[in-house]
Parts: sequence; structure tokens; C-alpha cells
Amino acid sequence: MGRRKRECPDIHGFRTWSRAVTPLMDRMISNLCSLRIPAAPVLLLLLASPSFGAGEVVLNERSLLKLPGGPRTAVQLALPAEDRSLVVAGEAGGEAADLLRRLDADGKAHGFSGVLYDNRDRGHSQLDPALFPRLARLVYGMELIADGADYGLAGGIVLPAVVIGNSSTAITGGPAPRSLPRFAMTAPGLPDAQARLYRANHLYVYPEHRDHDEIDRFPANWPYMIVSQGSSGSDRPFLEAIAMTIAAFPPDTFVRLRDEGLMAPTVQMILRRHLATVNSPDDYLSGIAHPVVFDAALLSPERMVAAAAGMAPDGIPPMVRIDVIEEDFRNAAGLAALDERLFDTPSAIARVWRDHAWERHLTVSAGATSDPNGRPLTFSWRVLTGEADRVEITPLDREGRSARVRLTWHDAFTTNRPDGPRESSRVDIGVFAHNGVVDSAPAIISISFPDHQRRVYELSGDGTMELRSVDYDAVGRRLDYDPMLHWSAPWTDRPVRDNAGTILAWERTGRDGGTRTVPHVADGNPAPLLYRIDRTRPHQPVLLETGRP
Repeated sequence: MGRRKRECPDIHGFRTWSRAVTPLMDRMISNLCSLRIPAAPVLLLLLASPSFGAGEVVLNERSLLKLPGGPRTAVQLALPAEDRSLVVAGEAGGEAADLLRRLDADGKAHGFSGVLYDNRDRGHSQLDPALFPRLARLVYGMELIADGADYGLAGGIVLPAVVIGNSSTAITGGPAPRSLPRFAMTAPGLPDAQARLYRANHLYVYPEHRDHDEIDRFPANWPYMIVSQGSSGSDRPFLEAIAMTIAAFPPDTFVRLRDEGLMAPTVQMILRRHLATVNSPDDYLSGIAHPVVFDAALLSPERMVAAAAGMAPDGIPPMVRIDVIEEDFRNAAGLAALDERLFDTPSAIARVWRDHAWERHLTVSAGATSDPNGRPLTFSWRVLTGEADRVEITPLDREGRSARVRLTWHDAFTTNRPDGPRESSRVDIGVFAHNGVVDSAPAIISISFPDHQRRVYELSGDGTMELRSVDYDAVGRRLDYDPMLHWSAPWTDRPVRDNAGTILAWERTGRDGGTRTVPHVADGNPAPLLYRIDRTRPHQPVLLETGRP
């Protein structure tokens, strides 16, 4: 945390998403898309790139097919044959590279046939071609470069290959600066795009750039990508580790993983299971192995390569799929009647707590999960981040295929990780499948709390916890909040209740100390009749009263 960071460049090229996002996102993307890189210098850069023997795969606009409701998909994309006369881990050093070279020499490693490297920051932090000279590299055609399709967050294009990639960039300007992973979690449609990549054997690495320092600013956790601690260049150690891991799989295991769409989940499991701090099955089923952001100092590439080399095709792990069966999180909650459901994807579910209640619940099923070899599965549900005494998980069947999760309000809390303490306001619950051979990568349920609100809950006469007050004035208290998810209001509310404890109205105190009574609108009812969000200052949206009943 005390190390000086290299700055990530401003990211642009999100024009393809601009029609699908909120006005705030549209303004931000327009700002970013105004930055253009002339075609000639980019062409010069491509022509000047040195060749280290690996083939290049050129992707052009005419090679892409747009599917209804989905991404563009590459068709007729031919990967070059792997040149096995070259050393599999050319100039790569360390025990992991030495082990991979021995495995390859003995014919036990698949190598890089059918694997493609996608650099999405135009060489800013690329994987050195000399490290893995047999790894094919993706080159974008000029039309795609001009449209920004080669830059920043992946997700708009799916390739018929096992893909590893990175973009050492961040959104550093506009109304909502953030890392690419946080952007992917908070912009409409992007979580689904990341889930598609995961299922299509694509695994990308992005820096957390200022989103995970003294404060963890991520509203969710997921297995769809690897997020590296730091800024520019912090992604490269992960790229090297996952490249060697993929190359080390036995040929028949590689084919099974590729054909079953399980390459990314399996590599994620191997990386997490073999972190320096993870030394037992119990460690793996805990938050130690599944932070939202990973520190490169904890990587154990040699253990990862050994684990991949020892994985038989009949022992590969499944990908956990989860679905919400029942919940009390709503599509309209809080004064602004905003959706509490941030996203629902096959291996990650995220909620934003907006309701005034002290306790919430979800019932979640992992019943759609199947083992690729037909083995029977058992499931473990574990609190990865959060206060364990405020989260209760009750499995609903013997195998643990479904569970009921009950949790209570969390104020901001401190997480203690190997890289130091950090403030967080998110609960993560991991769901793991065990097939009798190995544990899977987790599916993750996340609940994010609006810690910019100052809430007070107290015991009521019947022994239950009740809300006593909410200070919404984050702007007045000079607290940061995510403008894509939250708002501030210049008042504090205290509920007026009847004898049964039902909220009838609010006693509202403004910044000037004046107090008045305002109507209560039950969650789920049309609260926008009473309130609207003012985005005049898009980095600090504020809730306003409309004055209408």
C-alpha cells in the first residue's frame, strides 16, 4: 500500500456500449471517446513490432458476426500451428518455467496450441513475446482499432480460442473514475458480457487502480477476471503465471477443459488454491483464497504449473452455477426507488442494500451445476468477506445444493489481509462444488452496503432491531460515494411509527437544523413521485424532493 503506483492511462473506446447505459454513463463515455489515436502511428507501431517466432492472428471487421442480443463473434479465425521447435518458455525464468520446459521436453504438456494472447492497451503493459515464443498474439485490423474495439475492457468480441489477455488501463477522467473491473460491475450489460467470456475460455487481467487501497470500493466480487493489486504493470506477473499454467495441462486435459468451457474456472481454482497463504482445503474455502483483488507477491507459479500438470481429464472441476430462488431485495427500494439487484449472472450475483430493514434474506440454488464427468457433487457455502456473526447460511438439503442466507446490516468494517488492513462495506459468500477429487472455483454472492449513509439501529421493545435514524448527507460530511450506484441528500430522517412499529412518516432535519414531517412511501411504491435524482453535478448526484404527493 505504501508503494508508489504508476499511473494508468485514460481509457477510451467504449462507444459500442454507449447506447445501453444510463445518462451518467453516456456522458462519461462521450468524454472518454473524444480521445482518439491516429491510425498511422498505430500502424507504424504494429509494423515495427519485433517478431519472436509466434504466429500473429489478424482480426478484421469482416471476420466478425453480430449475434442478436449478444457480442460479436469471430468466424473463420485460423490460429497458426504452434512451432514446437521453439522453447515453450523462452526467456521466462524461475522454477515454474523450468518445470514447464521439462514437461514440454517429455511430451507431457499441451503447450500453446489453440491459445491466443490479447493485449488491450496497445502495448502499454504487454506480455513480453520473448517469454513464450510459441504463444500466438492477436492483432486487430485498422477498422477495429479506429473504433476502439482493441482497447480497454474486453467483452464485445468472443473468439474461438482459449484466450488470455490484459488491459493495464483505467477510467481516470469524467464523472465516475474507476478501474475497468469496477466499471464492468456497475455499467448495464457488462456483467453479462464478462460471464460470457468466462464460459468461452477467456481470462483477462486488469489492475485495481485506486479502487482497492485503504478502501475496498468494489460493489461485488466475482471469478470472471483476475484483478491485480496496483496500477500499470501489476497485471503482468498474473499473465505469466496463467500462461504457464495453461501450457502445462496434459494434452487430453486441455482438450476437455476447452471443449467443456471450463478453462477459465479451472485456472481460477488453481491460482487461488495455490496462493502462498493457502495451505489447506480449509484455507481454500475461506476468504484467504478469494479476495476481490490479488497481490502478485502471493502468487506461486511453480505450484500452479505442477497442479495443472497433475490434473487428469476425469478429475477436472465443475463450474458452479447459482440462481436466486426467493429474496426480499427489491427492484425499487429506498427513497429513490432504485433497483437493489445489481446483477444476476451464472457464477456471480450482486445486491445493493437500499431498504431500511435491519435484516434481509435470499434463497439461492446451485442446482444447475453439473460435473463434467458425471460425478456426484456436494456444496460448501462460506462467508468470504463480512462479519461472520451477522451472516447466517442454512443449507436446505443434504448435498447443500441450495441454501438460505440471512444477514443483518453492516456498517463499514475492516478486513485484515496479508497486504494490510482495508475498509470494506461488502459481504461476499462463496459457493463451492466438490466432485470427490477437487473443489471448484467459487460462485460468489455479494451484498454491498451504502456506507456513505450513517444509519443507527436500536433494540425495540419486542427485542427486534429498528432503524432510528439515517443521515443521508454524504456531501455535507465530505464522504465519497459511487455516483453510478448512490446519491446524497441534505437531511437526516427519523421514522415516526405507530404502536405496531410500522413507519408512518419521517421527521426530517435539514442542514439548517429545521425539522418537518414528510410522508413515508413503502419500498416498492412509486417513490419517484416524491423524489428525483439531480445529476447536474454527475460526480455527486443528489436526491431532491419534488414536492408532489
